[in-house]
Amino acid sequence: MSMIFKLRMICDENDGFFRDYQLPYDMTLLDFHRFICSDLNYDAMNMSSFFCSNERWEQLQEFTLMDMGNGREPGAPIPMEQVALGQILRKNHDRLIYVFDQLHDRGLFLELIGTVVSELGTDYPRVDQKAGEPPLQFDESSAREGLNSLFDEAMDDFFDVQGDDFYEDDF
Repeated sequence: MSMIFKLRMICDENDGFFRDYQLPYDMTLLDFHRFICSDLNYDAMNMSSFFCSNERWEQLQEFTLMDMGNGREPGAPIPMEQVALGQILRKNHDRLIYVFDQLHDRGLFLELIGTVVSELGTDYPRVDQKAGEPPLQFDESSAREGLNSLFDEAMDDFFDVQGDDFYEDDF
C-alpha cells in the first residue's frame, strides 16, 4: 500500500471548473502532465511547465517538459521526468501551477488537499470529482482580438505611411 495525494485543480478562466485528482506520491511530473492532458483533452506535446508556488500563487521552481540544458545552475528548470510529486509536495496546501499555454501565460492551479492510503483494487491516477469545462488549451480569443504576425504589423506600419502628405518618398 502506498500514499495517494489528493490534489484539487482550479482555473481563473472558469469559476465553475475544478478537478480532484488522486495520484500516487511517486508519480513523476511528466506522467502527471500526460494524465492532465488526457483528462482535459489537451495536446501532450505542447510546451508546458509545472511551477512550485507559494501561498500567493507566485511561481517558484520550474519543471519543464524538455531538458533545457541549464545543468546545475541555481534555480534552473528541472525536467519533469526527474521529479516525483512526493519530492515537491510535503504537506497539505502545498501548491503547484501547471502552465499549459506558455505563449499567453495561462495555467491551472493545483493544491494538495489531503493524502490517503491506496485502496486495493483501485487504479491510480484517477479523477475523483469534476465539474465544469476546462479552459481551451489554445487561446483562440487572442487571435480574434487582432494579434498579428510580425509581417502583418510591418505592413500596417507601411500602409500608415503610404499616402501621408508629410512623408517624402522621392529620392
